Amino acid sequence: MHESRLGDEIDDFCIKCKRLTNHAIVSLLDGNAAKVRCKTCYHDHDFRNCVPVPTKKELKKAADAAAALANGEVPVEAVEVEVVAEVVAEVVADKKGKKTAKG
Repeated sequence: MHESRLGDEIDDFCIKCKRLTNHAIVSLLDGNAAKVRCKTCYHDHDFRNCVPVPTKKELKKAADAAAALANGEVPVEAVEVEVVAEVVAEVVADKKGKKTAKG
């Protein structure tokens, strides 16, 4: 990969446009982009490596999960998908079995 220079085009997530757009490198730090300028809205911001800023909803969800872990509770996100799938399969099988027994 070539060395980045001031003014080079680079893709990044614009926090003002809220989408991935072309940017110009405005500032370099150790040969890597530090600040960039959006070529759509001309907003300057730190280079984010195309990672969008988390929404308030995502931040609240992460804070709730951290609080649940601190209280010794297991957040819903930590439950194994396979375990949930097995329980759902058992419930569906039980319902099907009851329907055939009645009919």
